[in-house]
Amino acid sequence: MPLKTDRSKELYRRAIGLLPGGVNSPVRAFRAVGGDPLFIHRAEGAHIWDVDGNAYIDYVGSWGPLILGHRHPRVLEAVQDALARGTSFGAPTDLEVKLAQLILEAVPSLERVRMVNSGTEATMSAIRLARGFTGRDRVIKFEGCYHGHVDGLLVKAGSGAMTFGVPDSAGVPSAYAELTLTLPYNDLDALRRAMKRFGDQIACVILEPVAGNMGVIPPMEGFLEGIREETEKAGSLLIFDEVITGFRVAYGGAQQRFGVLPDLTCLGKIIGGGLPVGAYGGRKEIMEKVAPEGGVYQAGTLSGNPLAMASGIATLELLKAPGTYESLEEKGRRLERALQEAASEAGVPLQVNRVGSMMGAFFTDQPVRDLSGARRCDIELYSRFFWEMLQRGVYFAPSQFEAAFVSTAHGDEELNHTAAALKEGMRALVS
Repeated sequence: MPLKTDRSKELYRRAIGLLPGGVNSPVRAFRAVGGDPLFIHRAEGAHIWDVDGNAYIDYVGSWGPLILGHRHPRVLEAVQDALARGTSFGAPTDLEVKLAQLILEAVPSLERVRMVNSGTEATMSAIRLARGFTGRDRVIKFEGCYHGHVDGLLVKAGSGAMTFGVPDSAGVPSAYAELTLTLPYNDLDALRRAMKRFGDQIACVILEPVAGNMGVIPPMEGFLEGIREETEKAGSLLIFDEVITGFRVAYGGAQQRFGVLPDLTCLGKIIGGGLPVGAYGGRKEIMEKVAPEGGVYQAGTLSGNPLAMASGIATLELLKAPGTYESLEEKGRRLERALQEAASEAGVPLQVNRVGSMMGAFFTDQPVRDLSGARRCDIELYSRFFWEMLQRGVYFAPSQFEAAFVSTAHGDEELNHTAAALKEGMRALVS
């Protein structure tokens, strides 16, 4: 039976006249999968309900931060307690001190941290700090790694492997893009060549240690270690964008899981427990360059917002419970196995990349290790898969190039329902 979507369609019709594309963030428009977007009304645990009353098991989790599921009672209680005292002060609070302490205790490379309001603010500020600390201007990033809508990082590779970038978005001055060199992810040789040629000009190398914005692509063996070695030799800083992986793939993030420590780390999503937040931090001698201690300016009226701090504290304290990440690992393994078995039984080519409780499903018979591999997958087949799963009450990301996330709220009932829906959905793709 087709989904009832009358109210979502009407809201989208109204939104188009009010918001660019009818949405406040592009992927929400469902352009990558076709059709009109669903408007969500409420959520609980591992489930969401749209405005037409359709229920779904949610594997988007607000794009990653809801690692405890929706409306966890401890998180709600913490936010309500903070709300009763006020929404924003523009002044220091005890909550930001407590959250900072929790973050520094968890993330191995951090000695100081600065709270901001989004992942974009975190990466933007970290790059400014790297430039201020090193006195250099140029940046290296990797294809397929998304670091927010920062002007200097919205770039595509130049015409050759050793040329700096050109704008990938209208409104980005060419001069900004020209300071960024874009290399293939998981290509350590390309990085070595770039550092040999430009090393004394490179302020920093920034990457997602597990790429989560071209699907999910783990680092190949030796890739992170090689980048660490090359940046140290060149006197450049290494920035890990752990906005997605922080507190997701391990309590201490990807740097704990893989044993490679960056100079600066960007965080977001989970540290706000579903509220807007970001943070960047690193070694003491680098962070001392940030105002008011140093000359690298960065500020924000809502930075350290008490509601976000309270939500983040409750979330991180819950995640510290023994067995949390072992349980998330097993749930991720079950979803991965269900995807693979359903595709195999139906004869559908599928590659599943997983790190802990985040994963990507690519409709291809070839391993996916970089952006070019991700682009070779069958995007049209993913679109059909997305709608087949919606019909069966399972909500995956409305884009081939986004991650799926498992939360602590996904139990046997949800995982078993998903496994059965996957078998039906995969069979429908070939019928």
